[in-house]
Amino acid sequence: MSREDYYNILGVSKDADETQIRRAYRRLAKKYHPDRNPNDASADQKFKEVQQAYQVLSDPDKRRQYDRFGTAAVGNVHTHPGGQRVYQWGGSSTVNMDDMEDLFTAFGGGGGGASIFDQIFGGGNRRRGPAPQRGADIEQAVDLTFEQAVFGTGISVVLHQTGAGTGRQTLEVKIPAGVADGQRIRVKGKGQPGPGGGSAGDLHLVCRVQPHQRFTRAGPDIHVTVPVNVCEAALGAKIDVPTLDGVVTMTLPPGSSGGTRLRLKGRGVPRPSGRGRGDQYVTIRIVVPEELTSQQRQLYEALQAAEGPDPRDTQPVAKG
Repeated sequence: MSREDYYNILGVSKDADETQIRRAYRRLAKKYHPDRNPNDASADQKFKEVQQAYQVLSDPDKRRQYDRFGTAAVGNVHTHPGGQRVYQWGGSSTVNMDDMEDLFTAFGGGGGGASIFDQIFGGGNRRRGPAPQRGADIEQAVDLTFEQAVFGTGISVVLHQTGAGTGRQTLEVKIPAGVADGQRIRVKGKGQPGPGGGSAGDLHLVCRVQPHQRFTRAGPDIHVTVPVNVCEAALGAKIDVPTLDGVVTMTLPPGSSGGTRLRLKGRGVPRPSGRGRGDQYVTIRIVVPEELTSQQRQLYEALQAAEGPDPRDTQPVAKG
């Protein structure tokens, strides 16, 4: 790769600041993520290039070396199964370390025995390869059902790492109870490996919670709307209400209007650190028959004749 490629890959200028680089990385990592582009080799290659570019440009020391010497200055040293030590950069470019150092030394390496290779990339201190650096963090989305987010779950996450000795691997992760849509979960040390023997970065899982067909959530509380008929609303009734723990029976007070909200204490989302659960709020929706039998019409007409004062005379008309 040329010196400018990492900037081109992320679509930023050479004077881009840390925030611009991070935003560009997140946008492209989401666009080319293997989970969004299954069986797409070109997207997988783009994802790896984006990861590699961000790993360099997000690190001030690596970026300084890259700007000065290009991709050859931001590689890493690793050992092949056969035992030979190689220096790798730019994705797949490699060179045998012993051959490189012998060559540089033969063509003028000095400085108290330090090779040209050491002087350029190691500061002239006989360090074999770049100084240890912390690996880049990885951000990856995980899809959760509504119930998994509420009660917690264990999931298998397929990691997509780049660099020597990495690739696809499966990690078992515990999702705590009560996570919200968009919440980030940090898994320490499961990001990109650190060049030169440095510590690995972290994995940040971004939770994407699927909507529920009945329930909605507001913080630790659950909301649901339950239909009742006119008689139940007027006379009161015992009604069955769905909750995340199953169906429960609750009392609907006589004279309940549409929009009345009842509370089921402790039927909401578990709070962090085990501090109990939120509540469930039940909103009443009165359902009126669309068609009446002759008997029902007679009864409703009799009820209408026995009704008291017009409610519009006793209660103000609210703004619509």
